[in-house]
Amino acid sequence: MVKGNGIATDVIMDKSKLQSILTILGEQVPPASRLFLVGGSALTLLGSPRPSLDIDFVGDDVHPNELHRAIMAKAKEMKLQVDIVPIDRFVPLPEGNEQRSIYIGQFANLEIYVIDPYSIALSKLDRGLFTDFDDIIFLIKNDYITLKELEQITNSAISKAGKFDLHPDILAHLQELKSRLK
Repeated sequence: MVKGNGIATDVIMDKSKLQSILTILGEQVPPASRLFLVGGSALTLLGSPRPSLDIDFVGDDVHPNELHRAIMAKAKEMKLQVDIVPIDRFVPLPEGNEQRSIYIGQFANLEIYVIDPYSIALSKLDRGLFTDFDDIIFLIKNDYITLKELEQITNSAISKAGKFDLHPDILAHLQELKSRLK
């Protein structure tokens, strides 16, 4: 399988493997470095039983900072799939998202956070893949988000759709999510 950074990878990461990899990456970065995860690896750290194949983190994919370049270089050396995700260019981040990031822990020099679970859920609802619905259901069933608040955030996002490339069927995706929760 070839992914975004051109690395062929078959590494399947459960929580333990992911934590080990984050420690190795943390040894390659300056002290007090912070990384905000998004996607499957973030959910794996929150306890999702679905393993991840890659590590997605928030950043500027066009002009990565020094920390992100160092992580990408080490990941390439380790033959890991990592991607920088400019999530704020994909979906309108919900109000208060900065306060809802979840601190995961210290991995050598690297502090790991999971971004706002509502931001993750909105991006997954927008994409609407089968696994995305499973991920949102995990977030709801484990009390990271509520369906009611996700509905409000989705409706607010639709009002800003002109600035983002939201899927035209995002409301249908929301209805699909509701039917899966029954």
